[in-house]
Amino acid sequence: MKANPLKTYTEQEIQQRILKFEYWEYNEGYLVTSLDFKNFPDAFATMTRIAFEAERLNHHPDWSNTYNNLSIQLRTHDSNGITDKDFELAAQIEKIIQGS
Repeated sequence: MKANPLKTYTEQEIQQRILKFEYWEYNEGYLVTSLDFKNFPDAFATMTRIAFEAERLNHHPDWSNTYNNLSIQLRTHDSNGITDKDFELAAQIEKIIQGS
């Protein structure tokens, strides 16, 4: 038996929901953010904290790190769009960033 797919949000719904987030925007089908830290260790430590949340939620970001910058893209690949999983992980990432 297949699990029910998650509801994917329309662009209008995404734009409305994203207003609650400080660090995120919607771009080309992804929730995206680019964050600058004091140095590489701070960026990498934040990535590590995010990795534990992503694993807990079983939802993993597309991301890259260059020195002190961390770029993150969220999209639910199984649903081919933005779902509650993306907003939930974005919220957890914001909590981590605000606590840094």
